[in-house]
Amino acid sequence: MDKKDLRIVFMGTPDFAVESLKKLVENGYNIVGVITMPDKPSGRGYKIQYSAVKKYALEQNLPLLQPEKLKDENFLNELKALEADLQIVVAFRMLPEVVWDMPRLGTFNLHGSLLPQYRGAAPINWSIINGDKETGVTTFFLTHEIDTGKIILQEKIKIGENDNAGKIHDELMIVGAGLVQKTVDMILEGSVDAVDQKQFFSDEKDLKHAPKIFKETCRINWNKSAGEIHNLIRGMSPYPTAWTELLSEGKEPQMVKIYRSKVVSSANTVVPGTILTDNKTYLHIACADGLISVEEIQFAGKKAMNIDEVLRGYKIEEGAYFK
Repeated sequence: MDKKDLRIVFMGTPDFAVESLKKLVENGYNIVGVITMPDKPSGRGYKIQYSAVKKYALEQNLPLLQPEKLKDENFLNELKALEADLQIVVAFRMLPEVVWDMPRLGTFNLHGSLLPQYRGAAPINWSIINGDKETGVTTFFLTHEIDTGKIILQEKIKIGENDNAGKIHDELMIVGAGLVQKTVDMILEGSVDAVDQKQFFSDEKDLKHAPKIFKETCRINWNKSAGEIHNLIRGMSPYPTAWTELLSEGKEPQMVKIYRSKVVSSANTVVPGTILTDNKTYLHIACADGLISVEEIQFAGKKAMNIDEVLRGYKIEEGAYFK
């Protein structure tokens, strides 16, 4: 079958998904429909915001569906009318069987980890938080249990010791788009030999998970090691961002976000959370086994700035500490 004859429905929402859709469009694949989330109001004035995928689909004049509910009868009829041979999912919602089982060649998903590791909503963040040295992307066929389908292809990338979630996200977005195209080509050739994920592990206990991240997940515990705290900070940067509270005598606790840090190779002899600073060029915070140097920080109501810029206009009071 020629790629122009393969009828593809693409499902996705954020920028991460756009790169894959763009790759397919620019290389002449037949996208007969795009499914994305409904428009929602956000920001100042609650203006209606389009998803990144919708913006691109409109630019390319691609047929677009935005169902509120994926089991809605009208949506299912519209989807069926597209007569897709194949569906591709990148950063979208969990699909009901009636949707993923519809095309004759199935539905495959692009996931931001080396499955079966990091099944779940936040694989990029958790791989960095856990201090992994590599990660990657996986394409797999959808099945009943989330992120458990047979693996088609994988591609690895390195994680540097100071790489953050934003950098790895952008790298995986590009690598993932290439992997989506390779996967479609293999399906066209009939050369897919998908592998059961159970062949990649012997015990479920060996699997790391990537659950949804909540505000409390992002809170820094200064009683942890400097390495663990540094990994949390970069794993949450730039979004949703690791945070802590600055406590000063006689003042309300102030929430502070930390975007960038370094591990200072120094033994710690003070209480975790203690601040060491010259109030000019550096801000070090004591951890269980050493010090973290804060490189980029954001105080409430201010923008994120490098620490030397912050200290030019803000002095840390004596006795203040982070908790």
